[in-house]
Amino acid sequence: MKNIQYYGLLLSILLLGACSPQVPENAILQQTQVSISPDYNDLVIPCNIAPLNFKINEQAESYITRIYSHKGKEMVLAGQKVKMNEKKWKALLDESRGDTLYIDIYLKKADNGWVKYLPLKNKVAEEIDPYISYRLIEPSYVGYEVMTINQRNVTSFEENIIYNNYALSDGDNGQCVNCHSYQNYNRDGNMQMHVRQHLGGTIIVTGGKMKKVNMKTPETISGGVYPSWHPKAMLIAYSTNDTGQSFHTKDHEKIEVQDAASDLILYDVEKDEVQIIANDKSEFETFPYWSTDGKYLYYVSASVKEMGKEEMNTYLKNDYKDVKYNLYRKSFDLATRKFGATDTLFRASDYGKSATFPRESPDGRYLLFTLGDYGTFHIWHKSSDLYLMDLNTASVRPLTEINSPDVDSYHSWSSNGRWILFSTRRDDGSYTRLYMAYFDKEGKAHKPFILPQKDPDYDAQLFKSYNIPEFMVKPVETTHYQLLKAIEKEKDELLNEVADAFDVKSDVSLAAEDLKKVMFLNRQLLDFE
Repeated sequence: MKNIQYYGLLLSILLLGACSPQVPENAILQQTQVSISPDYNDLVIPCNIAPLNFKINEQAESYITRIYSHKGKEMVLAGQKVKMNEKKWKALLDESRGDTLYIDIYLKKADNGWVKYLPLKNKVAEEIDPYISYRLIEPSYVGYEVMTINQRNVTSFEENIIYNNYALSDGDNGQCVNCHSYQNYNRDGNMQMHVRQHLGGTIIVTGGKMKKVNMKTPETISGGVYPSWHPKAMLIAYSTNDTGQSFHTKDHEKIEVQDAASDLILYDVEKDEVQIIANDKSEFETFPYWSTDGKYLYYVSASVKEMGKEEMNTYLKNDYKDVKYNLYRKSFDLATRKFGATDTLFRASDYGKSATFPRESPDGRYLLFTLGDYGTFHIWHKSSDLYLMDLNTASVRPLTEINSPDVDSYHSWSSNGRWILFSTRRDDGSYTRLYMAYFDKEGKAHKPFILPQKDPDYDAQLFKSYNIPEFMVKPVETTHYQLLKAIEKEKDELLNEVADAFDVKSDVSLAAEDLKKVMFLNRQLLDFE
């Protein structure tokens, strides 16, 4: 019986070996490269990236693909879709680090048998942060209930949901959760995200503890948005905005989001205090971002004349293309919590452009930002391109190595400064996809490539957009259930606070400040009804 089992196993092994793909002999060499999608050719790739699975675009009777290093390791696969074994792929990357990885593709043609194309080549460079997070949203503008915040292990295909908007939405009350942000690439697990509309507020996670806060004060326009964590202290910079949304009927752009007012605030997480950074009524200050050393706060701002709300709405409706943002920064003293004077870095308006989304490189050498024709909602502006400022020389150039004819925006640096992650609509003009590109020590970016997927057709069949991609050195460990409980918690706390305010003053007249507080709390509670 044992002999029968042994020979059966041996036969299975032999049959498996006989069925393994083999590199064709005597194939006719073509002096061209075959087209593949995604375009994983002539790249610089991370040494720990997930398999770059692809599809061969040319039709043939049979397909053989050989992936190899010049040191000897290889994979041979059959089929028009090339889906690699993750373990073998990682072994190839390890062997090819600092070197080149090759791809030979063979096609069997009915008329002339097997043909071999010139090899595809990719250089293997430094590692990339293993995790990223992003929003997945349908471009329906009103279907935010089904939006999710996801995280992905880019060294594999593992993806999971950090938070699902639909969990606390119902037929009468919608919900929007956005603006996820981390301190120092989530090294210590400190993060935040906003909850809009139903059960609104900001969830802040520090030291494994979670709280929900409302940064709206009588002195601010609204709660905080567009967060940026200070790298060394429990401080978060925000803009506070009066934001409106409109739709174009004739313009090639589909949607516009505009600020009718915008200021900058600083939130102290430990003290639960809000400090105003900038609130010039003739400026729309927004998109704050800390320098790597925490000594500067970058932001953008557009100059406008002071006017009433109705006049402002008319102006933004008719002259929205005249609103152009310039790039600024303020110095910051951590010991005193004081900001210095405004330093103008780049007047985009002098060139008929608008700047937004400044991001300093981890080494403090470069500032990456977007330039569009107007406004700040560049994720929907085809004119949006990535630009690079050398902070040592103040020189600015378009990042032509990365840019496309369509939207390029929402960018993030890896923690080692060698990789740029960004959203782009270059594939179909409607959906943003995530691309990454190598950024070398000489300040040059290399050919970008789409985030790899297990099935190379995955993104083409996913009718959702990726927004606000962020690198992380480790995954978010806060559970979905914990976030749900934190989001629901504030309503009861507000009700108790209002009740306490009335009880304390039940037999005497309310002081002016107490009355102001109660009225403010009541306005907050209206968001829950």
